Parts: sequence; C-alpha cells; structure tokens
Amino acid sequence: MPAKDVDACVLTGEALLARFTALDAFLIEHQALWKPRPFTHLHLPWETSYPELALWLRQRSLDDAELAHNQPCLLDAPEPFASLAALSLELSSVGELPAHSLQAAGHRLNVDVPGRKWQQIEAFASRLSFAAPPKHWLDWCSGKGHLGRRLLQTGQQLTCLEYDPALVASGQALSQRHQLRALHVEQDVLAPGTASLLNVNHTPVALHACGDLHVRLIQLASAAGCKQLAIAPCCYNRINLPAYQPLSSVGLRSGLQLSLDDLALPMSETVTAGARVRRQRDTSMARRLGFDLLQRQLRGIDEYLPTPSLPSTWLDTSFAEYCHHLAALKELSTVGSQDWPALEAGGWQRLAQVRNLELLRGLFRRPLELWLVLDRALFLADRGYTVRLGTFCETPLTPRNFLLLAERP
Repeated sequence: MPAKDVDACVLTGEALLARFTALDAFLIEHQALWKPRPFTHLHLPWETSYPELALWLRQRSLDDAELAHNQPCLLDAPEPFASLAALSLELSSVGELPAHSLQAAGHRLNVDVPGRKWQQIEAFASRLSFAAPPKHWLDWCSGKGHLGRRLLQTGQQLTCLEYDPALVASGQALSQRHQLRALHVEQDVLAPGTASLLNVNHTPVALHACGDLHVRLIQLASAAGCKQLAIAPCCYNRINLPAYQPLSSVGLRSGLQLSLDDLALPMSETVTAGARVRRQRDTSMARRLGFDLLQRQLRGIDEYLPTPSLPSTWLDTSFAEYCHHLAALKELSTVGSQDWPALEAGGWQRLAQVRNLELLRGLFRRPLELWLVLDRALFLADRGYTVRLGTFCETPLTPRNFLLLAERP
C-alpha cells in the first residue's frame, strides 16, 4: 500500500534535535539494509532475512526500477518494505519555507543562466526572509555570481567569492554590464586566509556548494559572527576526509559511522538526465557488472574489484574489447576465450537486479540527507543561531532542496 501523506512543517528550535534523534535511531537500527551496495555484492546480507522481498525485487525489470527510482516509498513491495517506507516518509517530512514576493529581476539578468538554474535561484531567493534586511550579500562559491546579482537591491553591497579565475572574470564583466555594485574575488574558500574575508556585516549565501565548501562556510561565518546566513547543501561526499566527521555536539555523540560510499547515497537520486544520458549511463553500468562477473572468474575470488572511471569512448568498442582493456588496466591474467554474449547479457540482467535492489536503499536516501542537514543546523544552534530548516522548491526542480536559514538574535 502507498504510504499515507505526512503533515510537513518547517523545523525550528527543539524540533531540530527531536528529529535528528529519531533519524539517528532509524538509520542505526536499519544500517544493514542501506549500507551494503547492490552494485558490489552478488548477494546482499539482508536477502537471507527477507527472501520474499529479495526475490520480488530481483524479478522486476530495468524499466520497473526506473519508474520507481524517484519515489521508492510508493512501491507496493513485500514487507518490511512498506513499513520502512512509511517510517521514511514520516521522518524525512519537512515543510516548505514561506515564500515572499521578489522584486522583478533586472532586465536580461537571467541571460547566460540555464533555465533550470535560474528557476532554482528564483526559488532560493524567494525564501530568504530575515529579521533585518541584509546589508552586504556574500555569494559563496559564486561561479559567475548569478545568485548574488539576483539578490542585490538598492543600498546593498555584494561580494562574490569564486575559485575559478575565468568565472570571476565573466562574473565581473556581467556585474559591470548590469551596472551593479559587486566585487568579484578570486578565492579558494578552503585556503587559510579565507576567514579574513568574512565579517559581522556579511549575509553569506550558498546555493549547492559541495561538501567541504559549504561546511567551511558554516564554520567561518559562525566564527566571524555573521548575523545571517542561508545555505542549500549539496554533495555531502565531496570531502577530504576518509569518513564523515560530525559537526554538532549531538552529532559527535552519535554512533552512526558514515563512509564516503554512505555519504554518496543522498546524491543517487536523479531527476534531470535525458534519454541519451540515461542510456549511456545504463550501458556503462551493465558493462561494469558484466566485467565484474568475468573478474570474479579470472581471479577465483568472489568479491568486487573497484575499477577506475572510464571515458565514454570506451562504450564505442565491443564488449569483448572493453573487458580486455579493463582486465589489462587491472593487471589480470590472460582473459582467454569467453562466452562474450552471455557475459554481456549477464551484465544487463545484473543491472536490472541492482537497480531494483537499490530501491530498498532508496528508502533511506532522504532520511540520511536530512540527518546530515540537521547536523549542520544543530552546529549553528550550538553557536547561538536561531535556525529554520525547510525546503525551497519541489524535488523535480532539484532533489537538493533543503535550505538552512540561520540568524543570531
């Protein structure tokens, strides 16, 4: 049965800690279901405990998996799937932050901005309400500064920090063309001197700054005494540490240990890939899985062998050539004569099974992401901020739609 709708509200105050605690218990209790990756296992440990669910998922097609990918909670699968889906919906339910009307964008301000990105900027900007009007926007990892220019109003200032010199130059040219009071600074925000660029008058904003980049902003902005900030996090696995280091005091006390693979789970949801990109992705994965069957035979070891990222041109070769090249890269023994059509077909069969088995992991995608965002929210609360956590747009526009608004009284 489809899980029932859950009343959603923006999380503030004590609700932040209460939800984190509930998610923490949920994720720890069921980690045997979501930590093992179907891509690297011929048989998952949990399949022994839930054989009916495993068999049901393994018998479904690749198209079936694709249809359920974005909303696994709606799948009518054997238990414990439905019970977990209902809990997942309940625990990851967060309301949309209230919108306010924006002044109309300046003439041609959205030129050079992809349509989807501009929609995200509009949605993000319309949710930024603070007790006092910002004086000086700080667009963090700004690219060309499109977000900062959209936020800038008469009497305000704008500073854009960006690592890529080409984007800095393009952004400065765009701001000058629009006659806006903006300073574009070439800066690696992870470098030691970045702290000196933030001060109490700044309102930092970050729309989809990855991993360490947005964590660095949270740490530096709170240390600098910034009275307001707004962050939509992204790419939690893009960190320089081998495993996740919690930020908040309650996060540090959690027993949940997260590897880089675990941190990639929230990023596995896709909503924008076109048919050609999906086909290329599927072919690449089916070939890797076919090669995985081969390498287990060649090595006589029944375990996954990590392989490097490969250029898409490798997909233009035959499957046999692909496997020969990959075997050479991994310094495997002579491949010899093989039933290549059977191996290739086995790769596609495994891909269908992997995608369907991943639907169980998909139930923990959003709860894990919310756990991570709440760890950031509670870090800011530890430092005296009043924090509001909600969404700023619907999932089809971007699955990374959580927004943290923090301000100091």
